[in-house]
Amino acid sequence: MEADEHGPRRAVVVMGVAGCGKSTIAGLLAERLGWPLGEADDLHPPANVAKMASGTPLTDDDRWPWLDDVRAWIDAQPSDCVLTCSALKRDYRDVLRKAEAQVLFAHLDGTVEQLRARISGRVGHFMPPALLDSQLATLEPLEDDEAGAVLGIAGTPDAIADAVMKALRLP
Repeated sequence: MEADEHGPRRAVVVMGVAGCGKSTIAGLLAERLGWPLGEADDLHPPANVAKMASGTPLTDDDRWPWLDDVRAWIDAQPSDCVLTCSALKRDYRDVLRKAEAQVLFAHLDGTVEQLRARISGRVGHFMPPALLDSQLATLEPLEDDEAGAVLGIAGTPDAIADAVMKALRLP
Protein backbone atom coordinates (compact mmCIF):
# COMPACT_ATOMS: atom_id res chain seq x y z
CA MET A 1 0.00 0.00 0.00
CA GLU A 2 1.39 3.39 -1.00
CA ALA A 3 1.60 6.01 1.71
CA ASP A 4 2.06 9.76 1.88
CA GLU A 5 2.26 12.18 4.80
CA HIS A 6 -1.37 11.28 5.62
CA GLY A 7 -0.77 7.52 5.79
CA PRO A 8 -2.15 4.96 3.34
CA ARG A 9 -3.78 6.04 0.11
CA ARG A 10 -7.39 7.02 0.57
CA ALA A 11 -10.37 6.19 -1.60
CA VAL A 12 -13.48 8.23 -0.89
CA VAL A 13 -16.53 6.33 -2.12
CA VAL A 14 -19.56 8.59 -2.52
CA MET A 15 -22.42 6.12 -2.12
CA GLY A 16 -26.19 5.92 -2.06
CA VAL A 17 -29.22 5.14 -4.15
CA ALA A 18 -29.99 6.63 -7.55
CA GLY A 19 -30.65 10.36 -7.48
CA CYS A 20 -28.79 11.16 -4.26
CA GLY A 21 -26.14 13.24 -6.03
CA LYS A 22 -23.17 10.88 -6.11
CA SER A 23 -21.73 12.18 -9.38
CA THR A 24 -22.19 15.84 -8.50
CA ILE A 25 -20.66 15.59 -5.02
CA ALA A 26 -17.85 13.26 -6.08
CA GLY A 27 -17.00 15.63 -8.92
CA LEU A 28 -16.77 18.56 -6.50
CA LEU A 29 -14.62 16.56 -4.09
CA ALA A 30 -12.25 15.41 -6.83
CA GLU A 31 -11.94 18.97 -8.13
CA ARG A 32 -11.27 20.45 -4.69
CA LEU A 33 -8.79 17.75 -3.68
CA GLY A 34 -7.11 17.33 -7.07
CA TRP A 35 -7.73 13.58 -6.89
CA PRO A 36 -8.71 11.25 -9.76
CA LEU A 37 -12.45 10.64 -10.14
CA GLY A 38 -14.03 7.33 -11.07
CA GLU A 39 -17.65 6.50 -11.86
CA ALA A 40 -18.56 2.93 -10.93
CA ASP A 41 -21.48 3.13 -13.38
CA ASP A 42 -18.90 3.32 -16.18
CA LEU A 43 -17.51 -0.06 -15.07
CA HIS A 44 -20.79 -1.97 -15.43
CA PRO A 45 -20.65 -4.60 -18.18
CA PRO A 46 -23.10 -4.01 -21.06
CA ALA A 47 -25.36 -6.82 -19.80
CA ASN A 48 -25.85 -5.03 -16.46
CA VAL A 49 -26.60 -1.72 -18.17
CA ALA A 50 -29.13 -3.40 -20.49
CA LYS A 51 -30.77 -5.17 -17.55
CA MET A 52 -31.17 -1.95 -15.56
CA ALA A 53 -32.29 0.04 -18.61
CA SER A 54 -35.07 -2.51 -19.11
CA GLY A 55 -36.25 -1.89 -15.54
CA THR A 56 -34.92 -5.15 -14.09
CA PRO A 57 -32.97 -4.83 -10.83
CA LEU A 58 -29.51 -6.38 -10.69
CA THR A 59 -28.96 -9.48 -8.59
CA ASP A 60 -25.97 -10.12 -6.35
CA ASP A 61 -24.61 -12.43 -9.06
CA ASP A 62 -24.74 -9.48 -11.47
CA ARG A 63 -22.98 -7.23 -9.00
CA TRP A 64 -20.00 -9.32 -7.74
CA PRO A 65 -17.87 -9.12 -10.92
CA TRP A 66 -18.69 -5.42 -11.24
CA LEU A 67 -17.69 -4.75 -7.63
CA ASP A 68 -14.42 -6.59 -8.25
CA ASP A 69 -13.83 -4.24 -11.19
CA VAL A 70 -14.61 -1.24 -8.99
CA ARG A 71 -12.11 -2.46 -6.37
CA ALA A 72 -9.54 -3.02 -9.13
CA TRP A 73 -10.09 0.58 -10.29
CA ILE A 74 -9.24 1.80 -6.78
CA ASP A 75 -6.13 -0.39 -6.72
CA ALA A 76 -5.02 0.96 -10.11
CA GLN A 77 -4.95 4.56 -8.87
CA PRO A 78 -1.46 5.81 -8.01
CA SER A 79 -2.79 8.23 -5.39
CA ASP A 80 -5.80 9.11 -3.30
CA CYS A 81 -9.02 9.00 -5.34
CA VAL A 82 -12.75 9.70 -5.32
CA LEU A 83 -15.27 7.22 -6.67
CA THR A 84 -19.03 7.03 -7.08
CA CYS A 85 -20.60 3.67 -6.30
CA SER A 86 -24.05 2.79 -5.00
CA ALA A 87 -22.44 0.35 -2.49
CA LEU A 88 -25.91 -0.46 -1.19
CA LYS A 89 -25.07 -3.46 1.01
CA ARG A 90 -22.46 -4.10 3.68
CA ASP A 91 -21.23 -7.10 1.66
CA TYR A 92 -20.69 -4.86 -1.38
CA ARG A 93 -18.76 -2.33 0.71
CA ASP A 94 -16.68 -5.19 2.14
CA VAL A 95 -15.51 -5.98 -1.41
CA LEU A 96 -14.43 -2.36 -1.90
CA ARG A 97 -12.65 -2.36 1.47
CA LYS A 98 -10.38 -5.12 0.14
CA ALA A 99 -8.72 -2.45 -2.03
CA GLU A 100 -5.17 -1.44 -1.23
CA ALA A 101 -6.32 1.87 0.20
CA GLN A 102 -8.12 3.26 3.21
CA VAL A 103 -11.70 3.25 1.91
CA LEU A 104 -13.97 5.94 3.35
CA PHE A 105 -17.70 6.06 2.56
CA ALA A 106 -19.78 9.22 2.19
CA HIS A 107 -23.39 7.99 2.17
CA LEU A 108 -25.66 10.63 0.63
CA ASP A 109 -29.10 10.12 2.12
CA GLY A 110 -32.37 11.78 1.17
CA THR A 111 -36.10 11.36 1.48
CA VAL A 112 -37.98 9.30 -1.08
CA GLU A 113 -39.58 12.53 -2.31
CA GLN A 114 -36.18 14.23 -2.81
CA LEU A 115 -34.82 11.20 -4.64
CA ARG A 116 -37.85 10.80 -6.93
CA ALA A 117 -37.76 14.49 -7.85
CA ARG A 118 -34.07 14.29 -8.73
CA ILE A 119 -34.40 11.09 -10.75
CA SER A 120 -37.37 12.39 -12.72
CA GLY A 121 -35.27 15.40 -13.73
CA ARG A 122 -32.34 13.36 -15.06
CA VAL A 123 -31.77 13.03 -18.78
CA GLY A 124 -29.75 10.32 -20.51
CA HIS A 125 -29.12 8.00 -17.55
CA PHE A 126 -29.66 4.26 -18.02
CA MET A 127 -31.21 3.80 -14.57
CA PRO A 128 -35.00 4.25 -14.80
CA PRO A 129 -36.91 5.84 -11.90
CA ALA A 130 -38.81 2.57 -11.41
CA LEU A 131 -35.69 0.96 -9.88
CA LEU A 132 -35.50 3.42 -6.97
CA ASP A 133 -37.82 1.30 -4.82
CA SER A 134 -35.63 -1.75 -5.42
CA GLN A 135 -32.51 0.20 -4.44
CA LEU A 136 -34.16 1.55 -1.29
CA ALA A 137 -35.22 -1.98 -0.30
CA THR A 138 -31.65 -3.22 -0.84
CA LEU A 139 -29.92 -0.35 0.99
CA GLU A 140 -28.16 -1.25 4.23
CA PRO A 141 -27.02 1.87 6.11
CA LEU A 142 -23.39 2.24 7.14
CA GLU A 143 -22.68 0.38 10.35
CA ASP A 144 -20.78 1.83 13.30
CA ASP A 145 -17.60 -0.08 12.42
CA GLU A 146 -17.53 1.21 8.81
CA ALA A 147 -15.30 4.21 8.12
CA GLY A 148 -17.54 6.94 6.79
CA ALA A 149 -20.44 9.26 7.39
CA VAL A 150 -24.09 9.67 6.42
CA LEU A 151 -24.93 13.10 5.03
CA GLY A 152 -28.24 14.66 4.02
CA ILE A 153 -28.84 15.92 0.49
CA ALA A 154 -31.04 18.93 1.29
CA GLY A 155 -28.28 21.54 0.96
CA THR A 156 -26.50 22.97 -2.05
CA PRO A 157 -23.89 20.76 -3.73
CA ASP A 158 -21.12 22.98 -2.32
CA ALA A 159 -22.54 22.72 1.21
CA ILE A 160 -22.85 18.94 0.91
CA ALA A 161 -19.27 18.66 -0.38
CA ASP A 162 -18.12 20.84 2.55
CA ALA A 163 -19.95 18.51 4.96
CA VAL A 164 -18.34 15.43 3.38
CA MET A 165 -14.87 16.96 3.65
CA LYS A 166 -15.43 17.86 7.30
CA ALA A 167 -17.01 14.51 8.24
CA LEU A 168 -14.25 12.48 6.57
CA ARG A 169 -11.49 14.88 7.71
CA LEU A 170 -10.26 15.52 4.19
CA PRO A 171 -7.68 18.26 3.56
